[in-house]
Amino acid sequence: MYAVIFCGGKQHKVKEGERISVELLPAEAGSEVELDKVLLISDGTNIKVGAPYLEGAKVSAKVIGTHGGEKIKIVKFRRRKHHQKVTGHRQWYTDLEITGIAG
Repeated sequence: MYAVIFCGGKQHKVKEGERISVELLPAEAGSEVELDKVLLISDGTNIKVGAPYLEGAKVSAKVIGTHGGEKIKIVKFRRRKHHQKVTGHRQWYTDLEITGIAG
């Protein structure tokens, strides 16, 4: 059984027992989270597709922790103008372990 969920502006295909990284969620490590934006649920033979979301469908997950992604450098450079600006960005993610799919 698998489901397609919408979390953090992205779609994720998840199965029970799987670990995924999603955009940072306001939850502490060890807590339970319910994701209710479920787009599709399949059990192998039957497929339920929402328009846009399935009503009553939920995916429950346990928060494992958070981690920072890879650092990205942004360089702005003007040739012959004696100007250079360097900035960076690091996106934070929440690690989830899928514990159940209901719907």
